[in-house]
Amino acid sequence: MKLSKIFSGALLLSALFGTCTPDAVAQRLVILHTNDTHSNIDSDDKGKGGILPRMAIIDSVRAKEKNVLLVDAGDAVQGSLYFKIFRGDVEYPLFNMMDYDVRILGNHEFDNGLDDLARYWKGVKASRLSANYDFSDTPAKGLFSPYIIKNIAGKKVGFLGINVDPADLIVEENYKGMTMSDIVPTANKTASLLKKQGCDLVVAVTHIGYDEGDIDDRALAAASKDIDIIIGGHSHTFIDPANPKSVPYWFKNSIGRDVLVAQTGKYGANIGYIALDLKNFRNKKIDYKLIPVTDRFDASKYSEEMRNFIAPFKLKVDSINSRVIGWSDADLINKREACPYGNWAGDFSARFGRHIADSLRSAGVEVPDIDFGLMNLGGIRQPMHAGTISEGQILSTFPFDNKIRIIEISGKDIIETMKIVSRKGGEAVSSEVRVVTDSVGNYLGMTVDGLPVDPDKNYVVATIDYIAKGKDGMVPMKNHREIWRDSREVSARIIDYISDLTANGLPVTADPNPRFVVTVADKLK
Repeated sequence: MKLSKIFSGALLLSALFGTCTPDAVAQRLVILHTNDTHSNIDSDDKGKGGILPRMAIIDSVRAKEKNVLLVDAGDAVQGSLYFKIFRGDVEYPLFNMMDYDVRILGNHEFDNGLDDLARYWKGVKASRLSANYDFSDTPAKGLFSPYIIKNIAGKKVGFLGINVDPADLIVEENYKGMTMSDIVPTANKTASLLKKQGCDLVVAVTHIGYDEGDIDDRALAAASKDIDIIIGGHSHTFIDPANPKSVPYWFKNSIGRDVLVAQTGKYGANIGYIALDLKNFRNKKIDYKLIPVTDRFDASKYSEEMRNFIAPFKLKVDSINSRVIGWSDADLINKREACPYGNWAGDFSARFGRHIADSLRSAGVEVPDIDFGLMNLGGIRQPMHAGTISEGQILSTFPFDNKIRIIEISGKDIIETMKIVSRKGGEAVSSEVRVVTDSVGNYLGMTVDGLPVDPDKNYVVATIDYIAKGKDGMVPMKNHREIWRDSREVSARIIDYISDLTANGLPVTADPNPRFVVTVADKLK
């Protein structure tokens, strides 16, 4: 088995990279890229992803190719117990051990605030890029440059960093003092400057998403003139040239030249591989592919330094993951198109809100009835599989420090919110709610307990502070009156709830039926 795994790994890498003459190798540039690792240090239960297998692939490419650059497009952190417990003490040293050349920020690098961001990024060995964030009035002052120029095989390769608008994604206190310039003008201005400095190739490393709307990687490619390659992140888009059904990855820029847009998906399941001839890349094909990160390598190929570093952290993580707190009767999917986990989370928020309201009333506090619950699907980071549920699983699934709030808000603002989330495919709402859309996601109406939402009436909603602050695009939710806020994280409340179910002999179950529904009128056409 051991020999077959070694042979399998070597054979696959040989097939991926092919063979080149010494002169061709000297003129080739290989850019390996990653994005949205989200603290997935270990391989998953199917043997996919993991930092040690990633390093084995990187080592294999570096051993074969003369000119290799390693790039990360952000969100290296947040999404597993490694970050929940250790805040960055695991991911940042590991990325340094992998010897990244270029790194940019994702929005989740801000999750613990600017002091933590600055503390960890001071130790980042890679070139730290951001052309459109200004940290002058923050603890991160001086840590980031708009671009870097690499001299490779007698050619100049310029990299620039472009970051997402924080307004809808990051709570204000976590980026206080930082300012942002417009994405497309800044990218074009920086790319033009790189060309004027003699760069033969310009690569934009972005964390704005492939298909996020008016300002995304596709729009940037179309509006650009001097950018040759965009290496992206944020949207978790799986851009795979080997898949005939892959989303497009070549776009015409403003002067008709081709721009490659690359992204690897999420959670470290793939490494992007871009190879080109620096002498004449415009007239020769840029080779772009994804390398699956799997357990095909024998463990002897893994970095001993990294394995030893991870071991004490993994011991703590495995201990928490082994604490069983409940049982699920079925798989709970966390995708928008079919989301029993979202339904369960929405129901939990309404149920918990009503429990708190009853407790407040018992203490003599006047509290209105809870009308419904609302959670964000983006806050549910993993599916729940049928079978045992561990404490670590819930902490990884709900990794953010969100807390439940009970708020009062107008029907008008609820309707405006649902117009926004309908276009995204929905959010996690409780069983009282049905939102009606047309077949392409345009909002048509909403009922609560079977009655249409009255724009002139106030409703009481149990939600989380992230939504109450208008984040994840739900801007109208900011227009509320707060009734109560929790002091404990929502993950702790969910762990308590599942433990209570178990104590009463009950499993976790969820309604699988969609609560964002396509109008019957469209179905009858």
